Amino acid sequence: MKNKYFLASTPLILGIISLITYIMVGTKVEPDGTLREPFYLLPFGGLLVLTGIVLILFIGITSMLKKQNN
Repeated sequence: MKNKYFLASTPLILGIISLITYIMVGTKVEPDGTLREPFYLLPFGGLLVLTGIVLILFIGITSMLKKQNN
């Protein structure tokens, strides 16, 4: 895999790991009724997945355009 695709896929992989971690940890209700959940993993993971997809598409399209122009 080329270095540029590896760097672009890193946020995607980290986002998927973050979302899987959220699912595996789950939520807990404390005895006093307080809800404990790692909510920060949802927007962080979603943002990383979206960033990774956009980067991979951008790099793929620019690579195709460069090959077409040559």
